Amino acid sequence: MDKWLMGVDLGGTTTKLAIINMHGEILHKWEIATDISNNGQRITTNIAKAIDDKLAELGESKGRLLGIGMGAPGPVNAIDGSIYEAINLGWNNYPLKDLLETETLLPAVIDNDANIAALGEMWKGAGNGAKDIVCVTLGTGVGGGVIANGLMVHGVSGAGGELGHITVVPDAGAPCNCGKTGCLETVASATGIVRLAQEALEKADEPSLLQEKIDGGESLSSKLLFTCAQEGDAISLKVIQQVSKYLGLALSQAGNILNPEKIVIGGGVSKAGDLLLKPVREYFELYAFKRVRKSTTISLATLGNDAGVIGAAWLVKKHFTN
Repeated sequence: MDKWLMGVDLGGTTTKLAIINMHGEILHKWEIATDISNNGQRITTNIAKAIDDKLAELGESKGRLLGIGMGAPGPVNAIDGSIYEAINLGWNNYPLKDLLETETLLPAVIDNDANIAALGEMWKGAGNGAKDIVCVTLGTGVGGGVIANGLMVHGVSGAGGELGHITVVPDAGAPCNCGKTGCLETVASATGIVRLAQEALEKADEPSLLQEKIDGGESLSSKLLFTCAQEGDAISLKVIQQVSKYLGLALSQAGNILNPEKIVIGGGVSKAGDLLLKPVREYFELYAFKRVRKSTTISLATLGNDAGVIGAAWLVKKHFTN
């Protein structure tokens, strides 16, 4: 009987869980609420209960599971699976791997949430088996994962691949949650795009479809901006060019250092598709070293919200099979 892999993607609001076979195919997936009360003390307990309940529903024993892989926000200690810091959860040097193994009675492996999304795309998504990949996730923040020769780059303190904190606005940049200013996250995340759009509207003299939509009661969001851009709104298109320039610059820096085969862009903002991808590619080619331009392709992620659980399952397969 084939073993199953347990993948978990921990988010600040919901936790995604999936049972995945050895070929990377999702057999069962579901979500539970992330209980962040009392500094997230019940998170591992709730995950263990959710797994037990699902196995009971399927009539399967825990022995069917090879192990559990989990992605968590914040830098991870690759040696002991602890979380150095997860601000939104109130964790500091939190022994996540030990607690997860105690609660689930399964061997566990932990990595950063952006890293496991990168691994998922490498295994079953846009990476298409490539071993040198840079993944950037554009959501509420900007996450990044770097895979070199098939191995995740963690760095000496778990902060490898933090693409969201590359400085792209060196002078008078907006403050970032990390404590710096001018980070990529401040201009390419969904919240950063909204800020840039607000600034553009305040300075604009010409009429704007985006402003009309807002005046009509719609909330300003990155999704609304991309919708207006598709209809030819000049201000929306100008903001997209601005975002694309910063993102293309940051990706060219990563490309020049790592020379990846593929750069994969995911997250909610990536749903803008070619409207974002085309100008990002143009700026990447403008700033990247010639050999990098010729050898690196930029594409959109294909796994969506499943990337994390699939990447977590890949970790289990890698660590616990002979």
